[in-house]
Amino acid sequence: MPRVICTAKMCEFGPHFEILQAAGFEVDTVPTDVDLRKEPHRVVEQVQGYDAVLAGAEIYSREVLAQLPDLRIVSRYGVGFDAVDLAAADDLDIAVTITPGVNHHSVAEQAFALLMGVARLTRSQDQAVRRGEWERALTPRVWGSTIGIVGLGRIGQAVATRAIGMGMHVLAYDPFANQEFVDQHGIKLVSLDDLLAQSDYVTLHLPVTPETVDLINKDSLAKMKQGSVLINTARGGLVDEDALIEALQSGHLRAAGLDVFKKEPLPVESPLIKMDNVLLSCHIGGLDQESHRDAYAMAAHNIVKLYQGEWPEECVVNLKQTPDWKWTR
Repeated sequence: MPRVICTAKMCEFGPHFEILQAAGFEVDTVPTDVDLRKEPHRVVEQVQGYDAVLAGAEIYSREVLAQLPDLRIVSRYGVGFDAVDLAAADDLDIAVTITPGVNHHSVAEQAFALLMGVARLTRSQDQAVRRGEWERALTPRVWGSTIGIVGLGRIGQAVATRAIGMGMHVLAYDPFANQEFVDQHGIKLVSLDDLLAQSDYVTLHLPVTPETVDLINKDSLAKMKQGSVLINTARGGLVDEDALIEALQSGHLRAAGLDVFKKEPLPVESPLIKMDNVLLSCHIGGLDQESHRDAYAMAAHNIVKLYQGEWPEECVVNLKQTPDWKWTR
Protein backbone atom coordinates (compact mmCIF):
# COMPACT_ATOMS: atom_id res chain seq x y z
CA MET A 1 0.00 0.00 0.00
CA PRO A 2 1.49 3.39 -1.01
CA ARG A 3 1.99 5.84 1.83
CA VAL A 4 1.44 9.60 2.09
CA ILE A 5 2.54 11.90 4.90
CA CYS A 6 0.77 15.25 5.32
CA THR A 7 3.12 17.96 6.59
CA ALA A 8 1.24 21.13 5.60
CA LYS A 9 -0.21 23.33 8.31
CA MET A 10 -3.74 22.56 9.49
CA CYS A 11 -3.64 19.25 7.63
CA GLU A 12 -5.58 17.57 10.41
CA PHE A 13 -8.84 18.32 8.62
CA GLY A 14 -9.87 18.50 4.98
CA PRO A 15 -11.01 16.33 2.06
CA HIS A 16 -7.56 14.91 1.34
CA PHE A 17 -7.92 11.99 3.74
CA GLU A 18 -11.00 10.62 1.99
CA ILE A 19 -9.56 11.21 -1.50
CA LEU A 20 -6.27 9.46 -0.76
CA GLN A 21 -7.73 6.61 1.25
CA ALA A 22 -10.31 5.91 -1.46
CA ALA A 23 -7.42 5.51 -3.91
CA GLY A 24 -5.71 2.96 -1.69
CA PHE A 25 -3.21 5.14 0.16
CA GLU A 26 -2.21 4.93 3.78
CA VAL A 27 -2.33 8.51 5.09
CA ASP A 28 -0.47 9.90 8.10
CA THR A 29 0.22 13.37 9.48
CA VAL A 30 3.20 14.79 11.31
CA PRO A 31 2.73 15.11 15.08
CA THR A 32 1.03 18.37 16.04
CA ASP A 33 4.04 19.41 18.13
CA VAL A 34 6.38 19.21 15.12
CA ASP A 35 6.90 22.39 13.07
CA LEU A 36 9.06 21.53 10.08
CA ARG A 37 9.53 25.17 9.16
CA LYS A 38 11.12 25.87 12.53
CA GLU A 39 12.82 22.46 12.65
CA PRO A 40 13.97 21.85 9.04
CA HIS A 41 16.45 19.21 10.21
CA ARG A 42 13.46 16.97 11.01
CA VAL A 43 12.05 16.82 7.46
CA VAL A 44 14.01 13.69 6.58
CA GLU A 45 13.04 12.07 9.87
CA GLN A 46 9.32 12.71 9.29
CA VAL A 47 9.10 11.96 5.55
CA GLN A 48 11.40 8.93 5.52
CA GLY A 49 9.73 5.82 4.10
CA TYR A 50 6.79 7.63 2.46
CA ASP A 51 6.02 7.55 -1.27
CA ALA A 52 4.46 11.02 -1.34
CA VAL A 53 4.27 14.09 0.84
CA LEU A 54 1.41 16.56 0.89
CA ALA A 55 3.79 19.36 1.72
CA GLY A 56 3.65 22.75 3.33
CA ALA A 57 6.37 25.39 3.18
CA GLU A 58 9.13 23.26 4.68
CA ILE A 59 12.40 23.11 2.74
CA TYR A 60 13.16 20.26 0.33
CA SER A 61 16.77 20.94 -0.57
CA ARG A 62 18.94 18.64 -2.66
CA GLU A 63 20.44 17.27 0.57
CA VAL A 64 16.99 16.50 2.00
CA LEU A 65 15.62 14.93 -1.19
CA ALA A 66 18.70 12.77 -1.60
CA GLN A 67 17.96 11.16 1.78
CA LEU A 68 14.40 10.20 0.80
CA PRO A 69 14.87 7.30 -1.66
CA ASP A 70 11.21 6.21 -1.52
CA LEU A 71 9.77 9.66 -2.28
CA ARG A 72 8.03 9.98 -5.65
CA ILE A 73 5.94 13.13 -5.23
CA VAL A 74 6.15 16.42 -3.37
CA SER A 75 2.58 17.69 -3.68
CA ARG A 76 2.66 21.29 -2.48
CA TYR A 77 -0.33 22.87 -0.75
CA GLY A 78 -0.46 26.28 -2.47
CA VAL A 79 1.08 27.79 -5.56
CA GLY A 80 4.60 28.49 -4.33
CA PHE A 81 7.39 26.04 -5.06
CA ASP A 82 10.51 28.00 -4.08
CA ALA A 83 10.95 25.75 -1.03
CA VAL A 84 11.72 22.79 -3.32
CA ASP A 85 14.97 22.37 -5.24
CA LEU A 86 13.43 21.60 -8.64
CA ALA A 87 16.73 20.75 -10.28
CA ALA A 88 17.39 18.17 -7.57
CA ALA A 89 13.84 16.83 -7.93
CA ASP A 90 14.46 16.45 -11.67
CA ASP A 91 17.70 14.60 -11.08
CA LEU A 92 16.02 12.27 -8.59
CA ASP A 93 12.91 11.78 -10.76
CA ILE A 94 10.58 13.23 -8.10
CA ALA A 95 7.45 15.00 -9.34
CA VAL A 96 6.64 18.36 -7.73
CA THR A 97 3.09 19.68 -7.97
CA ILE A 98 1.22 22.78 -6.82
CA THR A 99 -2.47 23.74 -6.52
CA PRO A 100 -3.12 26.60 -8.95
CA GLY A 101 -6.44 28.39 -9.18
CA VAL A 102 -7.77 27.70 -5.70
CA ASN A 103 -6.59 30.63 -3.56
CA HIS A 104 -6.46 33.65 -5.86
CA HIS A 105 -9.57 35.23 -4.38
CA SER A 106 -8.26 34.76 -0.86
CA VAL A 107 -4.89 36.36 -1.68
CA ALA A 108 -6.57 39.24 -3.48
CA GLU A 109 -8.77 39.89 -0.46
CA GLN A 110 -5.72 39.92 1.81
CA ALA A 111 -3.93 42.34 -0.51
CA PHE A 112 -6.87 44.69 -0.27
CA ALA A 113 -7.21 44.18 3.48
CA LEU A 114 -3.62 45.39 3.84
CA LEU A 115 -4.09 48.17 1.32
CA MET A 116 -7.22 49.52 3.02
CA GLY A 117 -5.71 49.02 6.46
CA VAL A 118 -2.76 51.17 5.46
CA ALA A 119 -4.90 53.70 3.61
CA ARG A 120 -7.32 54.24 6.51
CA LEU A 121 -4.71 53.99 9.31
CA THR A 122 -6.52 51.00 10.78
CA ARG A 123 -3.64 49.90 13.01
CA SER A 124 -2.90 53.26 14.63
CA GLN A 125 -6.60 54.18 14.88
CA ASP A 126 -7.45 50.94 16.66
CA GLN A 127 -4.58 51.39 19.12
CA ALA A 128 -5.45 55.03 19.79
CA VAL A 129 -9.07 54.22 20.60
CA ARG A 130 -7.94 51.43 22.93
CA ARG A 131 -5.73 53.96 24.74
CA GLY A 132 -8.69 56.29 25.16
CA GLU A 133 -7.25 58.77 22.65
CA TRP A 134 -9.07 60.39 19.73
CA GLU A 135 -6.56 60.83 16.90
CA ARG A 136 -8.07 62.01 13.65
CA ALA A 137 -6.00 62.46 10.51
CA LEU A 138 -6.43 63.25 6.83
CA THR A 139 -5.42 60.49 4.43
CA PRO A 140 -5.44 60.24 0.63
CA ARG A 141 -8.62 58.74 -0.82
CA VAL A 142 -8.25 55.30 -2.40
CA TRP A 143 -10.95 55.99 -5.01
CA GLY A 144 -9.25 57.61 -7.98
CA SER A 145 -5.74 56.57 -6.95
CA THR A 146 -3.48 54.37 -9.09
CA ILE A 147 -2.57 50.79 -8.28
CA GLY A 148 0.32 49.03 -9.99
CA ILE A 149 0.02 45.25 -10.15
CA VAL A 150 3.32 43.43 -10.65
CA GLY A 151 2.32 40.06 -12.09
CA LEU A 152 -1.05 39.63 -13.81
CA GLY A 153 -1.68 35.93 -13.34
CA ARG A 154 -4.72 34.56 -11.56
CA ILE A 155 -4.03 36.47 -8.35
CA GLY A 156 -3.07 39.68 -10.12
CA GLN A 157 -6.26 39.49 -12.16
CA ALA A 158 -8.33 38.98 -9.00
CA VAL A 159 -6.68 42.07 -7.52
CA ALA A 160 -7.33 44.03 -10.71
CA THR A 161 -11.09 43.39 -10.74
CA ARG A 162 -11.33 44.44 -7.10
CA ALA A 163 -9.29 47.56 -7.77
CA ILE A 164 -11.60 48.51 -10.63
CA GLY A 165 -14.54 48.07 -8.27
CA MET A 166 -12.81 50.44 -5.84
CA GLY A 167 -12.56 53.10 -8.53
CA MET A 168 -8.80 52.81 -8.91
CA HIS A 169 -6.78 53.30 -12.07
CA VAL A 170 -5.04 50.01 -12.83
CA LEU A 171 -1.54 49.63 -14.24
CA ALA A 172 0.11 46.25 -14.65
CA TYR A 173 3.50 44.86 -15.48
CA ASP A 174 3.62 41.33 -16.88
CA PRO A 175 5.48 40.38 -20.08
CA PHE A 176 3.08 37.45 -20.54
CA ALA A 177 -0.18 39.13 -19.59
CA ASN A 178 -3.49 37.77 -20.85
CA GLN A 179 -4.31 40.39 -23.49
CA GLU A 180 -7.98 39.46 -23.58
CA PHE A 181 -8.30 40.14 -19.85
CA VAL A 182 -6.32 43.38 -20.21
CA ASP A 183 -8.56 44.63 -23.02
CA GLN A 184 -11.77 43.53 -21.32
CA HIS A 185 -10.99 45.45 -18.13
CA GLY A 186 -9.21 48.46 -19.57
CA ILE A 187 -5.92 47.77 -17.81
CA LYS A 188 -2.86 49.67 -18.95
CA LEU A 189 0.25 47.52 -19.44
CA VAL A 190 3.47 49.40 -18.72
CA SER A 191 7.12 48.73 -18.01
CA LEU A 192 8.12 47.99 -14.44
CA ASP A 193 9.90 51.33 -14.14
CA ASP A 194 6.82 53.22 -15.35
CA LEU A 195 4.59 51.28 -12.99
CA LEU A 196 6.80 52.10 -10.01
CA ALA A 197 6.95 55.78 -10.94
CA GLN A 198 3.21 56.23 -11.49
CA SER A 199 1.55 54.05 -8.84
CA ASP A 200 0.22 55.17 -5.48
CA TYR A 201 0.06 51.51 -4.45
CA VAL A 202 2.36 48.79 -5.77
CA THR A 203 1.24 45.21 -5.12
CA LEU A 204 3.39 42.17 -5.84
CA HIS A 205 2.05 38.94 -7.35
CA LEU A 206 5.04 37.06 -8.73
CA PRO A 207 6.75 33.79 -7.82
CA VAL A 208 10.30 33.82 -6.50
CA THR A 209 12.75 32.82 -9.20
CA PRO A 210 16.43 33.66 -9.70
CA GLU A 211 15.23 36.58 -11.84
CA THR A 212 12.79 37.97 -9.26
CA VAL A 213 14.76 37.64 -6.00
CA ASP A 214 15.00 41.15 -4.49
CA LEU A 215 13.09 42.62 -7.41
CA ILE A 216 12.14 45.36 -4.99
CA ASN A 217 15.51 46.70 -3.91
CA LYS A 218 17.21 50.01 -3.22
CA ASP A 219 17.17 51.01 -6.89
CA SER A 220 13.59 49.99 -7.61
CA LEU A 221 12.34 51.56 -4.37
CA ALA A 222 13.99 54.83 -5.39
CA LYS A 223 11.94 54.72 -8.60
CA MET A 224 8.67 54.46 -6.68
CA LYS A 225 6.48 57.50 -6.38
CA GLN A 226 7.15 59.69 -3.31
CA GLY A 227 4.62 58.77 -0.62
CA SER A 228 3.53 55.54 -2.29
CA VAL A 229 2.75 52.22 -0.58
CA LEU A 230 4.13 48.71 -1.12
CA ILE A 231 1.90 45.67 -0.63
CA ASN A 232 3.39 42.16 -0.66
CA THR A 233 1.21 39.07 -0.34
CA ALA A 234 3.35 36.98 -2.72
CA ARG A 235 6.76 35.92 -1.40
CA GLY A 236 9.20 37.58 1.00
CA GLY A 237 12.07 36.81 -1.34
CA LEU A 238 10.83 39.45 -3.78
CA VAL A 239 11.81 42.28 -1.43
CA ASP A 240 15.15 43.45 -0.02
CA GLU A 241 13.85 44.11 3.49
CA ASP A 242 16.80 46.28 4.53
CA ALA A 243 16.21 48.56 1.56
CA LEU A 244 12.47 48.64 2.29
CA ILE A 245 13.08 49.59 5.91
CA GLU A 246 15.35 52.41 4.78
CA ALA A 247 12.72 53.70 2.32
CA LEU A 248 10.04 53.61 5.02
CA GLN A 249 12.22 55.32 7.61
CA SER A 250 13.20 58.08 5.20
CA GLY A 251 9.57 58.79 4.33
CA HIS A 252 10.09 58.04 0.65
CA LEU A 253 7.43 55.36 1.06
CA ARG A 254 4.35 56.29 3.07
CA ALA A 255 3.74 52.75 4.27
CA ALA A 256 3.85 49.05 3.55
CA GLY A 257 1.47 46.15 4.02
CA LEU A 258 3.31 42.85 4.33
CA ASP A 259 1.97 39.30 4.60
CA VAL A 260 5.25 37.57 3.69
CA PHE A 261 8.86 37.94 4.75
CA LYS A 262 12.39 36.76 4.02
CA LYS A 263 12.33 34.69 7.17
CA GLU A 264 9.09 33.35 8.55
CA PRO A 265 7.94 33.74 11.25
CA LEU A 266 9.26 37.31 11.13
CA PRO A 267 11.95 37.60 13.84
CA VAL A 268 10.81 39.79 16.73
CA GLU A 269 14.00 41.82 16.44
CA SER A 270 13.11 42.93 12.90
CA PRO A 271 12.77 46.74 12.67
CA LEU A 272 9.55 46.17 10.70
CA ILE A 273 7.79 45.11 13.90
CA LYS A 274 8.32 48.48 15.58
CA MET A 275 7.42 50.66 12.59
CA ASP A 276 4.10 52.49 12.83
CA ASN A 277 3.77 52.78 9.06
CA VAL A 278 3.90 49.03 8.46
CA LEU A 279 0.89 46.70 8.64
CA LEU A 280 1.84 43.06 9.17
CA SER A 281 0.14 39.69 8.89
CA CYS A 282 1.44 36.13 9.17
CA HIS A 283 1.34 34.73 5.61
CA ILE A 284 -2.42 34.17 5.64
CA GLY A 285 -3.11 35.53 2.16
CA GLY A 286 -4.00 32.17 0.68
CA LEU A 287 -5.96 30.98 3.68
CA ASP A 288 -9.70 30.98 3.88
CA GLN A 289 -12.10 28.10 4.38
CA GLU A 290 -12.77 27.63 0.69
CA SER A 291 -9.16 27.77 -0.45
CA HIS A 292 -8.11 25.42 2.36
CA ARG A 293 -10.67 22.85 1.23
CA ASP A 294 -9.91 23.19 -2.47
CA ALA A 295 -6.12 23.25 -2.11
CA TYR A 296 -6.06 20.10 -0.02
CA ALA A 297 -8.41 18.38 -2.46
CA MET A 298 -6.26 19.32 -5.46
CA ALA A 299 -3.02 18.36 -3.71
CA ALA A 300 -4.51 14.93 -2.95
CA HIS A 301 -5.87 14.51 -6.48
CA ASN A 302 -2.43 15.34 -7.89
CA ILE A 303 -0.95 12.44 -5.94
CA VAL A 304 -3.73 10.08 -7.01
CA LYS A 305 -3.49 11.06 -10.67
CA LEU A 306 0.25 10.53 -10.80
CA TYR A 307 -0.09 7.20 -9.03
CA GLN A 308 -2.73 6.12 -11.56
CA GLY A 309 -0.62 7.11 -14.56
CA GLU A 310 -2.23 10.47 -15.34
CA TRP A 311 -0.19 13.67 -15.78
CA PRO A 312 -1.80 16.82 -14.26
CA GLU A 313 0.22 19.10 -16.51
CA GLU A 314 -1.11 22.38 -15.12
CA CYS A 315 0.00 21.34 -11.64
CA VAL A 316 3.41 19.75 -12.29
CA VAL A 317 6.18 22.35 -12.08
CA ASN A 318 9.21 20.24 -12.97
CA LEU A 319 10.21 17.23 -15.09
CA LYS A 320 9.54 19.22 -18.26
CA GLN A 321 11.76 16.87 -20.22
CA THR A 322 10.25 13.71 -18.72
CA PRO A 323 6.80 13.18 -20.25
CA ASP A 324 6.98 9.41 -19.67
CA TRP A 325 7.40 9.69 -15.88
CA LYS A 326 6.11 6.68 -13.97
CA TRP A 327 5.38 6.09 -10.30
CA THR A 328 7.48 2.92 -10.25
CA ARG A 329 11.15 3.49 -10.94
